Amino acid sequence: MLDIRPLSIIADYFIICSGTSERQLTAINREIVDTLRREVQRKPLHTEGRPDSGWVVLDYGEVIVHIFAPLQRRLYELEALWSEAVPVVRIQ
Repeated sequence: MLDIRPLSIIADYFIICSGTSERQLTAINREIVDTLRREVQRKPLHTEGRPDSGWVVLDYGEVIVHIFAPLQRRLYELEALWSEAVPVVRIQ
């Protein structure tokens, strides 16, 4: 999770995560959407991509969630692109 507030007006935070298969990407996507809908009554404002493409973005306004397959995560290199952002949480 990156704090991008000092760097951008598009959102406050980026959450960047990976799954190793289409099934895992689908499960991650579904769990995020279902949990936020159930626990905080939030739906994404916009969704882009699909698990079978290796990349899904869930736009919740102040938080944007990027779900990547390993190849696409290396291709987009969001952590490098936003290297000035402050990491809030890092789990490996």
